[in-house]
Amino acid sequence: MFKLSALAVVLSQAGYILAHGGVVNIGIGGTKYTGWQPYNSASGQVTAGRPYSSFDPILSPTGSTLHCNNAGQSGPSQQTLSIAAGASITSYYSQWTHAEGPYTVYLAACPSSGCTGVSSASVSWFKIYEQGLISGTVGKGSWANGLLMKNLSWTTKIPSNLKAGPYLIRWETLALHQANTPQFYPECAQIQVTGGGSAFPSSDYLVKIPGAWKASDPGVTIDIYSAAAQSQTTYVIPGPRVYPGFT
Repeated sequence: MFKLSALAVVLSQAGYILAHGGVVNIGIGGTKYTGWQPYNSASGQVTAGRPYSSFDPILSPTGSTLHCNNAGQSGPSQQTLSIAAGASITSYYSQWTHAEGPYTVYLAACPSSGCTGVSSASVSWFKIYEQGLISGTVGKGSWANGLLMKNLSWTTKIPSNLKAGPYLIRWETLALHQANTPQFYPECAQIQVTGGGSAFPSSDYLVKIPGAWKASDPGVTIDIYSAAAQSQTTYVIPGPRVYPGFT
């Protein structure tokens, strides 16, 4: 009986892991770099990805680890990847199975000395990209997360006029498949933006995470199976607007 129960626990955990996902590789300029591997030992991981422990979601819209899915720390052998302003960066996933919900990308500036050792809980974030409901209705439409499920990757342009310097980049999927129970999946990495210009968001586009949204926001706690959602054709993505001064 014990063996059967233990097996059941293992299988249920495996199914839970398979139902979620996270960024495991990072692509820049045609090169794919190893990202953080949450199910490997932290020791020996040399990557620009910030540590996170699992593919499990953060269920609280104000959870203390919403910034980078950890306590804020950099990795034991932290790297930083260089990328030119105007170039594209790709987040790669080994798995993703939730088709409903938005995909967002944030940056946060670090001191000129770099991001290593800087807590992701202390920085101010700004949004450089977002995509939510693409077509159809909230209840039966096509979502950004559906594209992620199909491609297992997302490519985002670093603004060509962004001020050069060290930044944390934050990728987030928000899964809406459970009624009124949002599931947040944020992962982060360290980049050094080169070239660029002088553009940087004004203070009204900068947010702290957690704090950029709350449970009562219309895009956070939402029932996509409700009668109203079957005809609703708009969805408000949580967080600030993308800064309009970027090119």
